[in-house]
Amino acid sequence: MNPIHSAIVWDPAISPFSILGFEVRYYALCWMIGLIAAYFVVKKVYKDRDIKEELFDPLFFYCFFGILIGARLGHCLFYEPEYYLANPIEMLLPIKEINGSWKFIGYAGLASHGGVIGVVTGLLLYIRKTKLPFMLVLDSLGIASPIFAAMVRLGNLMNSEIIGLPTDVPWGFIFTKTGIEVPCHPAQLYESLAYLAVFIAIMVLYKVYRNKVGTGLFAGFTLFTIFTFRFFVEYIKDNQVAFEDGMVLNMGQILSIPLVIAGAALIIRSLKKQ
Repeated sequence: MNPIHSAIVWDPAISPFSILGFEVRYYALCWMIGLIAAYFVVKKVYKDRDIKEELFDPLFFYCFFGILIGARLGHCLFYEPEYYLANPIEMLLPIKEINGSWKFIGYAGLASHGGVIGVVTGLLLYIRKTKLPFMLVLDSLGIASPIFAAMVRLGNLMNSEIIGLPTDVPWGFIFTKTGIEVPCHPAQLYESLAYLAVFIAIMVLYKVYRNKVGTGLFAGFTLFTIFTFRFFVEYIKDNQVAFEDGMVLNMGQILSIPLVIAGAALIIRSLKKQ
């Protein structure tokens, strides 16, 4: 069978609607839906632990800005350091200089590894304010993070970015916006489904081992499973930047290794802890 005839032609609109003249893009919509879903999951964990609601309220603020700033800086410094160090204003502001004038383009690059660093930094500030145990908060976010990660990758799919390598599998996607006319692996969809499966698994784990919240088990499980999958899915993904060509491991794999190790260490710590 000709793979092009059996492929899925993927060319969705970037924006489903506008508000007051500003386009609301699918990526931002997925990002916010994932964050809101994670918000309610953590709120449920806090309620189960009888943590005062006023201690929960600031968490959204610290996580939102920690993830956003960390993910943005991670992309800029891990994947395109030469450009962004020469254009630092474009690191944090969703604008770009085009033909001598500044244009609002939204955030064109967010890195999950940077997001992890950002959210941990935000957590350190949060626990300094609330005096809650670090591992308790980290586990609470570990339970909620996979659903957020799944929605972010769904947003990448809607943007036709972070695509896979060419393939002849019948579910290959022709990402029209990229200009690539052959079917490619929908790597974003693989990741989104995998992270959704991790979320379902961790909710089952939480139901059985609820008393383990605060030992690092849930944060470790999330880090280990998500970034192990991330490491292996990179083998069927197209390189994001030119300097990755010819590398034995690409940047995504290199950055995943310490997070997989950290996840394993947290799981082992939890199993040893009563």
